[in-house]
Amino acid sequence: MKLAVIGANGQAGQAIVAEAVARGHEVTAIVRSSNQSQAQAVLQKDLFDLESADLSGFDAVVSAFGAFTPETLPQHTTSLEHVASILAGSDTRLLVVGGAGSLYLDDSLTTQLYQTPDFPEDFFPLAEAMSKGLAALRKVSKVNWTYISPAADFEVDYPKTGEYLLAGEIFTVNQAGESKMSYADYAIAMVDEIEHGNHLNERISVLGK
Repeated sequence: MKLAVIGANGQAGQAIVAEAVARGHEVTAIVRSSNQSQAQAVLQKDLFDLESADLSGFDAVVSAFGAFTPETLPQHTTSLEHVASILAGSDTRLLVVGGAGSLYLDDSLTTQLYQTPDFPEDFFPLAEAMSKGLAALRKVSKVNWTYISPAADFEVDYPKTGEYLLAGEIFTVNQAGESKMSYADYAIAMVDEIEHGNHLNERISVLGK
C-alpha cells in the first residue's frame, strides 16, 4: 500500500513509519524539516500548505500531527479540517493519532476522561484541544476517517510486545487494571487498521495487554 504520514518526525510518526516499512508498505513522510523517519520518500511541506495533488494516489494518510503550546493547540482542530477537506470525496483513508483524554467513562457518552477531577491539570489543555479536534472530525463528510486513541499511559520507552487490546469510545483497562501502551505497539495497531479498514468513520482505542 502507498501511505503518507504527516508529522513523521514525531515519536508516534516515526514508530508508525517504521512499522509500515517493515511490513513492506511504500511510505512518504510529510515533514517540515529534514526527514528523520525510515520513510522511503519525503515531501517537505507544512501541513497547512498541503493541496489535493500532494495527497493524491495514497491508499491512506496518517496524521501524527502534534501541537503543544497555547497558541497552537487550536491546530488540533484546524489541521484535521484542512486535511479532511483535501481528502473529501476520494478513496484515500484518513487515520488520526488521537489522545486518551477524550475517551468516555461509560456508555452514556457524557463525561470524557479529561473532564474528571483526577485528570492531571498539566495535560488538560492538550486533552481538551484534541477532544475538540475529534468533535470536528465527526462532522466532516465524504471522508473515510478513523481516529485511534492510545492508552492513558502512553510512552515511547515502553517495550514492544507485539500485542494490544482493541476497544471503542469507553476508557478501558487491561486485566492488571492498567491503561498503558508503548509507541511501538500503538504503531502495530495503527498499521493493522490501515491494512484491514475495519472501523471507518469511527473512533477506536487501543491499549497494552
